[in-house]
Amino acid sequence: MYKVVLVDDEAIIVEGLRQVVDWSAHNCQVAALAQDAVTGAQAIRTHRPDILFTDIKMPGEDGLTMLAGLKGEFPRMQIAVLTGYRDFEYARRAIRLGVSRFLLKPSRMEELLEALEYMTGVLDRLPPEEVPPPAEGGEDPNSFLVRQAQAYIMEHYAQHLSLQDVADHCYVSQWHLSKLLNRHLGQPFYELLNAVRVRRAKQLMANPALRISEVAEQVGYADTAHFSRVFKRLEGVSAGEWRNLHCGKE
Repeated sequence: MYKVVLVDDEAIIVEGLRQVVDWSAHNCQVAALAQDAVTGAQAIRTHRPDILFTDIKMPGEDGLTMLAGLKGEFPRMQIAVLTGYRDFEYARRAIRLGVSRFLLKPSRMEELLEALEYMTGVLDRLPPEEVPPPAEGGEDPNSFLVRQAQAYIMEHYAQHLSLQDVADHCYVSQWHLSKLLNRHLGQPFYELLNAVRVRRAKQLMANPALRISEVAEQVGYADTAHFSRVFKRLEGVSAGEWRNLHCGKE
């Protein structure tokens, strides 16, 4: 039996789907229902479903990043999107990221059943551990996720930022994001974060009115000594020496 998870912020939709579709007739069983991306992700990691029906325009959520996260971490999982968001470009990008079907609400029963039959058909043809290849002209969801992670780091580097924060933004586990960053960029998370912070620190040090401790604080280091150690390790000289060499200021 193929396991199915249903995710939508409207309880009536997920419960309606659970009841109206004859899941067993398609060799399926509903393993879990969820009403937001967080509990949906928990259900997916707990049950590791073969099929997911999900909305991608839930409050406060980035639907495309969520889809990339799901396909990147669970590449065998077949995804059907249920949404009221009528935008062709959005649908095209979702499909390029590996979504099997993009269904507009309210979906007709025949559309739901066609999507289910298509997804079970794909799964039927897969050997037990084989990952579905991306569609022609598709976008690698893992590359998409790495770009999203980099953009999030660039935007939030000055905050107390953890790998978990970035993983949550990308809708993947810490372990999966760490693996992607190392594979695609050749660096672990904290090396990437430190590089962004030091690069910004060098820009700020051009302002002679800012003390080194103030620069450290502005780029996200609560401890000036820690900032100094990181800066010297990356640049080969202390922050003060770098400022004297490049900015001509104490």
